[in-house]
Amino acid sequence: MIDKNKFISESLKESSETKLKIARECSKDILEAADMLTEAFKNGKKLLLCGNGGSAADCQHIAAEFMIRLSHHINRPALPAIALTTDSSNLTAGGNDIGFENIFARLIEGLGNNGDVLLAISTSGNSKNIIKAVEKAKSREMKVIGFLGGNGGSLKDMVDLPVVIPSANTQRIQEGHITVAHIVCELVESGLYL
Repeated sequence: MIDKNKFISESLKESSETKLKIARECSKDILEAADMLTEAFKNGKKLLLCGNGGSAADCQHIAAEFMIRLSHHINRPALPAIALTTDSSNLTAGGNDIGFENIFARLIEGLGNNGDVLLAISTSGNSKNIIKAVEKAKSREMKVIGFLGGNGGSLKDMVDLPVVIPSANTQRIQEGHITVAHIVCELVESGLYL
């Protein structure tokens, strides 16, 4: 039987240490991601997001922060961000008719344009449907940011900008992704509207 109090303490310590590693190892990439999105929004382009499982939920969360707002002291218009993870009809029809590995690529084919940005989220960096989404985005001359983990997997060398959370623990990687997303969103909001 595990010592529950010790487990809680160690989990929080690991989470804190991961975030400090992000500050040391990812700050340049975080700034570059914010600049890439700021420039895209300035030019009338949009953000598309894709991921699986918890990363799919993060896509919705991040898209909502851009569409609605994150910083309540900034009164701003909506920024165009679409989570490709939310349309159950498209996802199930795509999974059934063209295969699960193609669902996001198909949506990018229909929605993605030159100069748009794809945020591809994968804790392993090896999700087949995310790899195909990145390939499709590149073919449509989109910029691609990868929120990844561990060693970045196959996606690290495929995306324009990999933001690799320095952890092998899926929970810590996901926590890192949403923390980085909040930072990026706040930087974009301040860059555009302050």
